Amino acid sequence: MANKRLLDFIKEARRRRYGDSDIKRALISHGWPLAEVEGAFRFLIPKYTNKNQITLFLSDELMAILSKRARKNMLTVSEQIEDILRRSTINQSKKKSAYDPKLDDALISIFSRRRTGPKK
Repeated sequence: MANKRLLDFIKEARRRRYGDSDIKRALISHGWPLAEVEGAFRFLIPKYTNKNQITLFLSDELMAILSKRARKNMLTVSEQIEDILRRSTINQSKKKSAYDPKLDDALISIFSRRRTGPKK
């Protein structure tokens, strides 16, 4: 089990709506070992999250980009992907309508029976 003081600090910071990356950054800057901090976060992961797993197959190039971005944000790659998906979902829900007229125009032009261009 992780250090109780560390677990209590993380729980309190989350309750005050600090992000996990901000909490990790603060703990590491105050001298907590990275392995102990990551262990505490792993300990606090809810046990029911396994039922919502998704398998992704990513190219090496994309993994390198995600790894670089995750290191910058002091996250693991899986945490970074989760953060990207969460932000994307939040941004999508803020849109008033899912209707995209540009997409419809492109689809109509692809599947249209109307002939365009010079006649033979």
